[in-house]
Amino acid sequence: MTGRSVLVLGGGVVGVATAWYCAQAGCAVTLIERREGVGMETSFANAGQVSPGYSAPWAGPGMQVKALRWLAMKHGPLKVQPRMDRALFAWLIRFNAACTAEAYATGKSRMMRLATYSRDMLRLLRAETNIAYDHGEGGTLQLFRTQKQVDAAIKDVTVLRELGVEHRMLDRAAVLAQEPGLAAATAPIAGGLLLPGDETGDAHLFTRELARMAAEAGVTFVHDTNIDSIVAKDGRVDHVLAGGQTYRADEVVLALGSYSADIARPLGLDLPVYPLKGYSLTAPVADPTGAPLSTVMDETYKIGITRLGGRVRVGGTAELAGFDTRLPSKRTEVLRLSLTDLFPRAADLDAVQYWTGLRPATPDGPPIVGASPIANLWLNCGHGTLGWTMACGSGRLIADLITGKTPDIDYSDLSYARYSPVNA
Repeated sequence: MTGRSVLVLGGGVVGVATAWYCAQAGCAVTLIERREGVGMETSFANAGQVSPGYSAPWAGPGMQVKALRWLAMKHGPLKVQPRMDRALFAWLIRFNAACTAEAYATGKSRMMRLATYSRDMLRLLRAETNIAYDHGEGGTLQLFRTQKQVDAAIKDVTVLRELGVEHRMLDRAAVLAQEPGLAAATAPIAGGLLLPGDETGDAHLFTRELARMAAEAGVTFVHDTNIDSIVAKDGRVDHVLAGGQTYRADEVVLALGSYSADIARPLGLDLPVYPLKGYSLTAPVADPTGAPLSTVMDETYKIGITRLGGRVRVGGTAELAGFDTRLPSKRTEVLRLSLTDLFPRAADLDAVQYWTGLRPATPDGPPIVGASPIANLWLNCGHGTLGWTMACGSGRLIADLITGKTPDIDYSDLSYARYSPVNA
């Protein structure tokens, strides 16, 4: 069904990718974004990883114990801001229910299926358009400081092997050969897990460039416009109210990240998407020989250190703090700590820029991609820390569904239907 009119709500990397693929499929597309440009929020300064090999739910066996230990750490990867928040309590109940071996395996397989497909779509897009975004293809190195971490990685290696994901366990010498800049590390290095199929890139640059190409392909972008409500009649979206204007289209795609749940709630949709606050720093490379070549994931602090052209991006931390976008210095200390522990000569920290953003997380891990109970409303949200990784695959999937094309991958277990009482 080409020739459909499509209204995309949200101008992050997921929304822009959706608009691009819908336009390529022959649809007349309008995208509405509340900020002055695209990619200005969660997509602005994320960790820079396109990492299907590292795709996994936070919820898993023993996570409750890990969470308590992390909360007690000064620089733990998880923080919770005490607050009376019904949405958070409901999300945590679902998260706790997903902390089983079976749920973890199910969530990981779903996430890796979409993430791998998305990486392949990104590669195809790059080949077809020569889009530039400081991309690299050096893989992800998960770095273990202790033998205990090495031993614990065996479980993930088993899952990777079952899913056919290329990987290699490395000893200390092989780690240093893979990332020579780690030779200057002051932290201990026990080993690593290399995921050579992963990539890197600046999500903000990509989103801006893809939006430029989408505009040339006929997509209309409406900026500086708040999306007020989606109005449904007789089981279908009738119109969208945004910035005091009424917008109508044959199909509507909800891609508002962490804000998707609030917009969907008046429609009777319970989207279990909650903001997972993260932080990053970006600094110019000071010594290329002491900087990472690709991405190094510091397992101790759950911090990603990524080379983006002439810059180093350090991102991490998961904070449950509602929609708080303040940037306290005590939350960024761990970013500098991880960087200086592992790559002390890498970056010019006198020129550092800090950032915080809200990652839209589902309790079980996979995003919500596909149809909603409202006939012409499509959902593309809840990608958590993997929006950049999954953007192209999610956008292509929605475009295929809207135009009646059979998607290239199984999508049935990614939809909103998995949260219905029948499938609970």
